[in-house]
Amino acid sequence: MGLPVPPFSDEIFGPDAILMKGLSGLNWRLKDYESRGGYRALRKILSEGMTSEQVINIVKASALRGRGGAGFPTGLKWSFMPKQYSGNKYLVCNSDEGEPGTFKDRDLLRYNPHIVIEGMIIAGYAMGIPVAYNYIHGEIWDVYERCEEALAEARAAGYLGSNILGSNFSFELHNHHGYGAYICGEETALLESLEGKKGQPRFKPPFPASYGLYGKPTTINNTETFAAVPWIILNGAEAFLNLGKPNNGGTKIFSVSGDVARPGNYEIKLGTPFPKLLEMAGGMRDGVKLKAVIPGGSSMPVLPAGVMMATDMDYDSIAKAGSMLGSGAVIVMNETRCMVRCLLRLAYFYYEESCGQCTPCREGTGWLYRMVDRIEHGRGRNEDLDLLNDVADNIQGRTICALGDAAAMPVRAFIKHYRGEFQHHIEHKQCLVPHYI
Repeated sequence: MGLPVPPFSDEIFGPDAILMKGLSGLNWRLKDYESRGGYRALRKILSEGMTSEQVINIVKASALRGRGGAGFPTGLKWSFMPKQYSGNKYLVCNSDEGEPGTFKDRDLLRYNPHIVIEGMIIAGYAMGIPVAYNYIHGEIWDVYERCEEALAEARAAGYLGSNILGSNFSFELHNHHGYGAYICGEETALLESLEGKKGQPRFKPPFPASYGLYGKPTTINNTETFAAVPWIILNGAEAFLNLGKPNNGGTKIFSVSGDVARPGNYEIKLGTPFPKLLEMAGGMRDGVKLKAVIPGGSSMPVLPAGVMMATDMDYDSIAKAGSMLGSGAVIVMNETRCMVRCLLRLAYFYYEESCGQCTPCREGTGWLYRMVDRIEHGRGRNEDLDLLNDVADNIQGRTICALGDAAAMPVRAFIKHYRGEFQHHIEHKQCLVPHYI
């Protein structure tokens, strides 16, 4: 369902890019970032003596929404941080990019690490947080090493540490690598792992804003979310909002994979029609017709071609179409794809990645996988489709974190839109798609 990402190029990131425009693998260092206006936003905040409220209000007005999956308003999340709290407070960047089909954050850290660092420094200033951690997916070790080099450069230049650029603001940032567990992309499991414990989600409430890392108030944002902040500060909230549409400010990086001619990362304005994104990705590979699209990562509901071709790429439009924007991982499937086999691969992934803490998820994901497996291999029963929906219903909304929902939603959506294919597998013991590759 996915293809290797091609070598980085300006073209891949699209004409609307503000986070990655004009970059290559050779100009990621501090001097290159500064030549593009890097750290000017931080200097502006410090030289103008902007208050934390002013910074937060700018981010609120920009309509920047979390780029990691949930799409929660960033400025609103920042405002939850207790202002009068006298103890330690923490900031965390969730770079544990494990959602199948998603590969945008690793490219941001690989090709423009300083934009994430500057965004985190500004966030720390806005919330009065002195210490931050960037939790990086453990299976991209080269990215972790590059981020370590970038941190050393920023620290040597006075952008990190005590009394930054001669101000009374101090801020320290540390990188931390994970070990490849999908569950650690969930923010509270990430915090547990960061504390040196087994990565398992916490009950909420209490939420991280009041009880987070080491039991202290903590704000967690995605890599791409932090990367958008310096541009917003320099150019203003209205300019960022106008790049997108109401309630969906700015540009967004979409990771396009699957049956397209040029899979890769494409940064476009939110609200861009899906056909335009598909065109940028070179259209359908070998001219085979579009069949289905998962618009926001493997955990989001699949949408048929007709629905997707009439949909814009923003949070609200995709929700109206019956799915979610999620992480922005667009998995494209053509007419040669068997929907039963595609679902089997997804069901197996969530079965393997369940942390086992919640019974509905621990047991239910195994049920889902085994039932889809027997349908795929000619052992399906007529009652299996209703049973699959029943099991999904008993998982969704009944677990501590959203991994249960992530396992259940694809099952329900695949059966809803492609029930005929599943029924054909059950009745004829073979695939409806004649030439599956």
